[in-house]
Amino acid sequence: MADVRVGVEEIVGYSHELEDPRSSINQKHPFNAVVVIAVMAVLAGANGPTAIAHWAECKKSFLRDVLDLPNGVPCKDVFRRVLSLLKPAAFQKCFGNWLAALRSAAAADTGIERPIFAVDGKTLRRSHDRKNGLGALHSVSLWASEFGLSSGQVACAEKSNEITAIPELLRLVDVKGAIIAIDAMGTQKAIAAQIVDQGADYVSALKGNHEKLHGAVVEYFDRQFENDFVGVDARQYTTTAMAHGREETRRHVQLPVPRDLPDRELWKGMNTLGIAFTACMRDGKESQETRCYLSSLPMGVKRFAHSVRGHWAIENTCHWCLDVTFREDESRIRDEHLRENFAWLNRFALSLLKQHPAPNTIAGKRRGCSWNDDFLLEVLTGATT
Repeated sequence: MADVRVGVEEIVGYSHELEDPRSSINQKHPFNAVVVIAVMAVLAGANGPTAIAHWAECKKSFLRDVLDLPNGVPCKDVFRRVLSLLKPAAFQKCFGNWLAALRSAAAADTGIERPIFAVDGKTLRRSHDRKNGLGALHSVSLWASEFGLSSGQVACAEKSNEITAIPELLRLVDVKGAIIAIDAMGTQKAIAAQIVDQGADYVSALKGNHEKLHGAVVEYFDRQFENDFVGVDARQYTTTAMAHGREETRRHVQLPVPRDLPDRELWKGMNTLGIAFTACMRDGKESQETRCYLSSLPMGVKRFAHSVRGHWAIENTCHWCLDVTFREDESRIRDEHLRENFAWLNRFALSLLKQHPAPNTIAGKRRGCSWNDDFLLEVLTGATT
């Protein structure tokens, strides 16, 4: 890892282009400092404006040393007002250069030239307000699987609205050269075309929502299996692994798209078809799952298999952490902008924690940020000692 990536001053500077949504009357606290304190507090375990203010009051001596706070630390009403008034898209945009720096550093550290960007939705189940007609927040996120970076999120009314949210999300992020791994809800012709137009490739799960195409792909694979792939350029890759008390065998098969596949010409850039068989043995019981995929990737079954596994990383290393460590599913923040901005703060904090090389768990790193000011600055700035 790089010795120093950014300093606190540069981090404060990331929010300079973001317009302060507060009235200029009786404005006591610098806007940039409010934003940075919010990020620090979430890293240290804060789960709302009141917790941010409480943490800031406990850490006021430290905060005065690293930030410009002419009138002391802000109170909870300042944090609530700022995070409620900020437009979520603008709030995310101010982190763009910061995320770009993190992505560049992660790419340099790992040597990965074509990262997997997983796209998936998540619902904050307790964020609803039925009395005022506010449904639970559902948002679609883009997660750089190998880097442990959340690159953006877009809120939508419910899961069915992911089809319109995904194109907006992709426009927020530079995905050139990446592989976009997407579930069946996002397997749409327009989304596939947008991914290709943005210079990326797609690996899209195919289910019954495209009944005719799904049936044709399944029939084609069945026919090739029966013929033992005679005359077809088939690639296969099988792995077996033991984890969490279960044995998983995964078999991936990749084929070129046949010329007579229905509506082939409507899927921009589609080059290959893939199928993934998963068999899981646990406590003497076996479960099996089969999934089909459309892809713009050229033949290369190991890359296809890696892309399929990369999509599951958003569930295992992002959503699981947000629910278990950040307790996000228990959040009762009900202000529309505030809950969306706080969901983004959680994802950004998770990204920063994952970049730090300490072998601790994410929960352990959050405790470290709460207990040790030097460790907090290491996580925030990317500096390591």
